[in-house]
Amino acid sequence: MSINPQSAPNGGAGAIQAPRVVPLTCHGHSRPVVHLHFSPMLGDDEYYLISACKDNNPMLRDGITGDWIGTFLGHKGAVWQARLSTDAALAVTASADFSAKIWDTFSGECLQTLQHNHIVRSVTFSPNPTHVATGGAEKKLRIFDLTRPETPLEVGPQVHTGTIKSIVWSDPNTLVSASDDKKLRWWDVRSRELVYEFAVSELIGSCELSPEGNLISATAGKSVYFFEVASRRLIKSMTTAYEVSSVALHQATRKFITGGSSDTWVRVYDYDTEQELEVYKGHHGSIWSVSFSPDGKLYATGSEDGTIKLWKYTDQPYGLWK
Repeated sequence: MSINPQSAPNGGAGAIQAPRVVPLTCHGHSRPVVHLHFSPMLGDDEYYLISACKDNNPMLRDGITGDWIGTFLGHKGAVWQARLSTDAALAVTASADFSAKIWDTFSGECLQTLQHNHIVRSVTFSPNPTHVATGGAEKKLRIFDLTRPETPLEVGPQVHTGTIKSIVWSDPNTLVSASDDKKLRWWDVRSRELVYEFAVSELIGSCELSPEGNLISATAGKSVYFFEVASRRLIKSMTTAYEVSSVALHQATRKFITGGSSDTWVRVYDYDTEQELEVYKGHHGSIWSVSFSPDGKLYATGSEDGTIKLWKYTDQPYGLWK
C-alpha cells in the first residue's frame, strides 16, 4: 500500500492539526500512565482495557467507551505494567513495591501476591492463564505456576545484565524478554534455554505482542522493530526522527502508530513507505504506551499527563463516536 503524503489526511508529514475525530479522554489516574493492555474480543463489541500507572492503582475500563469499571487497590508503589488474561477474568500487575499481583477482574479482589526482592517492571500471563512470567530490577526472568506460586522457576539465570522491561509470552512454549542490556531474547519455556537473541543499540522502550498474535513490536531509541512470532525473524525495522517509547501496527491498513518521550504527539506512519502521514495533538505529556484494540477500530494512548485517550480508527460510526 503506497500513500502520497501530500494527499494524506491533515496534509501528511509536518502538518499538525486537530484530528478529524476528537479522541475520548479517560480521567481517573493522578500520575503518569505507563502501560496499557487490551483483552482479546470476548464477544460482539466486548473487550476491556487495563492501565498501569505510577499512582499505584491499575484501572479496568470498557475497551470501546473507556468507561471506568474498577480500580485494583493494594499496591504500595508505582505499577509499571498491567495485563489481562485471554478471557479477561484475571489481571496481573507489576509494581515498584517488589511484588506482582493477580486480580479477579469481576470482584476486584487480589487473589495472589508474588513477592520479589526488587522492583517488578514486567509481567505477563501464559496463553492459557495458568502461569505468569515476571521480570524487573532483579534481572531475573521467573515463571510462576499459579497453583503453586511459592516455587517459581527461573529462566536463564545470570543471562540478563539489565532490568527486564517487558515480557511477551508469544506461544505456549516461547517467552520473549526485553531488557536494559539492550537485548531481546527468545526462551524455550520447557527447557528454559535461550533460543535466540537480538541486540539493539539503544535502551528498549517497549516490546508487545500484536492483537493478532503473529507479530512482536518493539522500540529502542528512535527505532521501531517488527518480528514475526513464528520464525523470530525481523521483518521490518525503521528509524524515525523522534524518540519512540511505544509502537502499534495496524496490519490490515499497513500503518503504525507511535508515541514518544520527546514530545506529546501521536504519529501515524505508512509501514511500507515509512512516511509520516498524520500527527495528532491531544496529550500534554510524553506518550508511554500505544495499543490497538483487538478489532483494530480504535487505539489507546497512555501519557505522562495522567490520561488515557481513545482514538477512533475507522470511517464507520463506532462506540461513542456516532
